[in-house]
This record gives sequence, C-alpha cells and structure tokens, in this order.
Amino acid sequence: MKGHRGSILDIAVVADGQNVISSGQDGTARLWDSAQGACIAVVDDSYSPINAIAVAEVGNAVNLGSPKETPSNREVGTEGKLVVLAREDKSLEGVSLHSRQSVFDFEGSDAFNCCTFISSVGVLAGGLDGNIIHVDITNPKSAVETVSWSETPVLSLVPFRDTYVASYGNGTCYIPLKGSEQVLQLTGPNRQPVFQVAAWKKLVYTCCRDGFIRKYEIPDLG
Repeated sequence: MKGHRGSILDIAVVADGQNVISSGQDGTARLWDSAQGACIAVVDDSYSPINAIAVAEVGNAVNLGSPKETPSNREVGTEGKLVVLAREDKSLEGVSLHSRQSVFDFEGSDAFNCCTFISSVGVLAGGLDGNIIHVDITNPKSAVETVSWSETPVLSLVPFRDTYVASYGNGTCYIPLKGSEQVLQLTGPNRQPVFQVAAWKKLVYTCCRDGFIRKYEIPDLG
C-alpha cells in the first residue's frame, strides 16, 4: 500500500475488512482496497500528523452528509460510519467515512495519542498530558468527562466489557470500575511504556517496551 508521504501511525478495519483506513505523519487519512492494496480515497488531509484513528457505525445519531461525488465501487460498508482522527495539534475530529464531511472538531489540552469508541455516540481520546477525554459525538462542544491517573502520556485505549483499559508511558495500566471512582491497576512493567493493549472476553493483553507481551485474566468487575 503506497500513498502516504511519511510514517503510517495507525490503521482501522472497515466492516468485513474489504476496506481499511490508515492515518499518517503526513496528516492524511486514507481509505484502501485491501485486496488490491490501492488507495480509494483521501478521507482527510491536514497539516498535522494523525496519531490514531477509530471507526464505528453511528447510524442516524449525527448528520453524516452525502458524498459530493459518486463513491468508488470498491468502497464497501462505509455508509453510516464515522471515523475519529486523533491529531498532534490537539484536535479530535469526526469525519463521515462515506461523504468525507467533517462532523465535529474538538480541541483538547495537548496532543492526542489514541482514541476509541466506547458506544455508538461515545468516544474516548488519550492525550500527551495524561488526560483521557470522553466526548459525546451528538454534543461535542464540551467533554462529558476528563480523567487523569498519570501525568505521563496515554498510549492506548481499548473498550473492555462495559468500561475500558488505558495504558500509559510510565508502564501503568488502569481499568476504571463503572459506577465508582476506583480503578483496577495492572502490574508487571517496571516504568516501561505500555504501547498497546488488546482485550478479549475476560483477557487483557499488553505490549511493553521491555519486550514482553503480558496476559491478564480480569475477574468480574461488578
């Protein structure tokens, strides 16, 4: 897949995987035909690096607009989907994947490193300053909530059951307990950044700079 003018920083799979979206250091988000490895369209083009992207079906929750040009027949399953772009310039933008129109643009307190959907209208974004911002895409003018458990950068956010897992640059990982101010902290890394987290059923996997992939079995959080 050739097209970006710099490093590719994140990818997201659309629907059944026939299309994928990538974001890059060059400030572009691109839609690709997986089978042919060809760029179908530039979804967004800005001057600021896009550190992370997330895509989800949002249906009629927000006005996604209509395409100005007829989409390629290689576009599969882009209707009704919103792609969220976490940028280096403190911007968290939602763009209609099908129409390419901007839906919202939220300004944070520092560069955004990661983002994820936690519901069809709820988005989380993690910042360089350690803040995790919860934005409702139907009312994005102000954050629903801002939390911070560390002053080091938030490196990864993933949904987990009815909450989420957050990893930080100082090696900490937290799972907030729903309906409580308490958090569950995962141990293991000794102040080494945890770059990425994955979750499946009761299991959480972390990828750390110390070279280890750690597996955690999380008990019932209720």
